Amino acid sequence: MLLKDFYKVLSLDKTDGQKHLAVILINEKHEVFKGHFPGNPVMPGVCMMQIIKELTEEITAGPLMMQSLSNVKFMALINPEMTPELRLELDITEGEDHIVKVKNTTYFNETVALKLGSVYKKI
Repeated sequence: MLLKDFYKVLSLDKTDGQKHLAVILINEKHEVFKGHFPGNPVMPGVCMMQIIKELTEEITAGPLMMQSLSNVKFMALINPEMTPELRLELDITEGEDHIVKVKNTTYFNETVALKLGSVYKKI
């Protein structure tokens, strides 16, 4: 975990074929939120991308390096004080040349917060 104590994985399950479901709990008291933003904490987008990478590394059992992102859509602000529990749906495809493709949708409650596609290379 790049940011110590930033989040905790409550569950990580394979749901169907290459699809996985992760439920995480964000640490609303983490230092990141003191600067982003004081009195009105908002999850930084780069932190969400890092969480997706780390969950994918756990699923694929190895370190990854980001190659590209596509269709990145931040659709709702995540306030860790109001909605610390997030649900991430990950559709992971491992291909040739050590390439891992991920399609992600992240939710709090029933609200879609983030959609993105990413490509990683196994290192």
